[in-house]
Amino acid sequence: MSVATPEMIDSLRTGGVTPGAKIEESSVSEVTPEVLVQRARDMVPVLAERAAKAAEMRRVPDETVAEMKAAGFFRVLQPKKYGGYEMDPQVFYDICMTIAEGCMSTAWIYGVIGVHNWQIALFDPKAAEDVWGAGDTDVLIASTYMPKGQVTPVEGGFKFSGRWAFSSGIEHCDWVFLGGLIFTEGQPPEYRTFMLPKSDYKVIDTWHVIGLKGTGSQDILVEDVFVPEYRTHKASDGFMGTNPGRDTFTSDLYKLPFGQIFVRAVSSAAIGGLQGMLNEFVNFGKVQVGNMGNKTAEQGPAQMAVAETAVAVDEMKLVLQRNFDVLMGKIRAGEPLDDINQRLHYRFQAAQVVERCAKHAYQLFSACGGRGIFSDFVLNQKMMDIFAARGHYANNPDQFGKNYGAVTLGMENGDFFL
Repeated sequence: MSVATPEMIDSLRTGGVTPGAKIEESSVSEVTPEVLVQRARDMVPVLAERAAKAAEMRRVPDETVAEMKAAGFFRVLQPKKYGGYEMDPQVFYDICMTIAEGCMSTAWIYGVIGVHNWQIALFDPKAAEDVWGAGDTDVLIASTYMPKGQVTPVEGGFKFSGRWAFSSGIEHCDWVFLGGLIFTEGQPPEYRTFMLPKSDYKVIDTWHVIGLKGTGSQDILVEDVFVPEYRTHKASDGFMGTNPGRDTFTSDLYKLPFGQIFVRAVSSAAIGGLQGMLNEFVNFGKVQVGNMGNKTAEQGPAQMAVAETAVAVDEMKLVLQRNFDVLMGKIRAGEPLDDINQRLHYRFQAAQVVERCAKHAYQLFSACGGRGIFSDFVLNQKMMDIFAARGHYANNPDQFGKNYGAVTLGMENGDFFL
């Protein structure tokens, strides 16, 4: 088992960020996207060795999270006011996809937790001050956005209770975002994200699953706690760009619609996971000789699986990059993001990613022959991780494809998580 040495940690910090330190904006400007992605690439072999440990523990090892913090990964979308880099989202997804080549569970919690450092800039600025204002800008936020919260308006905020599933990486975090609905007579329910400190919730161990085992996506229980108004974020503000934090966190990054950036946080790991599976299959296929004496490398199904998977990964990465190039380009040009058809198009492309990855993962598995059915075979857990990602609500292509098609045909839009 590879363990990071103090020298490795120090090398990650060079030009980067020491965990827990108060960061000056001049120091973070020295970190480039290329440096961050290379740090992720350098971690891939270690993450691959730790993948089995993460699955056995049912959570990403603490040392891995510490190394990701030291490398500056969680700061990519974080406000500069609190030591972040405020880089374009493409950098964030590149890191996520790269990490996933070694361990998709690690990439999954990075995607989910890392995007929260972006969303908090949409809240009232007092919320970010609650999280990072004491000086520890490495503090992390977990989430589960299911609208399970029972909400009662009270003076200054809300009484809040409920139980939520699927809070990935919660054991590494000190805060959590939870979904809830506010009901007002005569009006449609209002969806909000509620932000709670660790002292206000309980973690319930439920995570016994077939894929993404290392994500530690446990249940969260909240029993009648008070959440101040400023620690809530309206989904309608995220859709319209009328967020309370817009006058404080003014980077173009925070003008992106919440729905566009979040959905890619829960699909991009599958692209990297598929690339990791392809890498392992190529290593296997070059040397494997089946029981009937046939070399895997000489077999047509294996050759087509490699070619089609490689092309699919390339296409999915290009679409992701293109979409955010367009969105960020519009923002920088001062153009409105009011093209709903375009946002629906991008939303559907994000929803297709995991199902497409799953099809190619199965294609690779099928080309492994009898060796593929053994529980110790390296490709199997990678395939199950991709299959597990398909279970996320945001990765359902049928739902979002039908809505996109309906709007194109003249029907009303039924999705505002765009």
